[in-house]
Amino acid sequence: MYNKLMNCLGSVKEKINFKPEVALILGSGLGDYADEIKIEQTIEYTEIKDFPVSTVKGHKGRFVFGYIEKTPVVIMQGRVHYYEGYQMSDVVLPTRLMGMLGAQKILLTNAAGGVNPSYHPGDFMMITDHITTGVPSPLIGPNLDELGTRFPDMSEVYSKRLQNVIKNCAKDCGIEIQEGVYVQFTGPNYETPAEVRLARSWGGDAVGMSTACEAMAARHMGLEVCGISCITNMAAGISKAELNHKEVQETADRVAKSFKELVTKIIVAI
Repeated sequence: MYNKLMNCLGSVKEKINFKPEVALILGSGLGDYADEIKIEQTIEYTEIKDFPVSTVKGHKGRFVFGYIEKTPVVIMQGRVHYYEGYQMSDVVLPTRLMGMLGAQKILLTNAAGGVNPSYHPGDFMMITDHITTGVPSPLIGPNLDELGTRFPDMSEVYSKRLQNVIKNCAKDCGIEIQEGVYVQFTGPNYETPAEVRLARSWGGDAVGMSTACEAMAARHMGLEVCGISCITNMAAGISKAELNHKEVQETADRVAKSFKELVTKIIVAI
């Protein structure tokens, strides 16, 4: 895996000489955010040797290098999911690659189902912690000693410092932001009502199919991590409505403008 990472790194560095400070992974509804920044260069995933390629419809598959105001960033426009059939080590390869390119901080975004009954579709939830019991750890297998220790501490995956930054930025934007625990399941199916009740009994507030594994890999290699979920629907059993991806996309699109404003403020502030 380390050789694979180095192949990807070498392939990217052949194409661009750019050192980002912050990495950003765009979830549903934020896909076109990268088109609005000051772009220096883009690299299609298919141009990178040994790189996993997203197969999800509507997810662009490229890295965007550029500036959000004066902050140099690398943006992942379209992520890879475990449910696409990739090994978990491949799912987190892009996260590790962005760290190896120089990013010291990472902002993870996603669309998620609300498990906390006080949430509503369109809410934003700052991730304070996560549960990955439902998916394999990306750290299983031989440890990549070049990146981090064999048994990394996960007592503060989501930086408390960055959580304070997010809260202040949300306040400046006039956005009421929820705070909660994100639970990652495998997908691609939505969770059953029983699984949602299980997630709630664990202390979860939102469920989804990405993000937590990326956060774990980022922390393993020493990146400072923060994350925000857009609650696009209430999870099965919380809502009586049948779940579908169209509803998720419609809600994400409806709040995209506010989400983009918040993301910009956070990137500049951190």
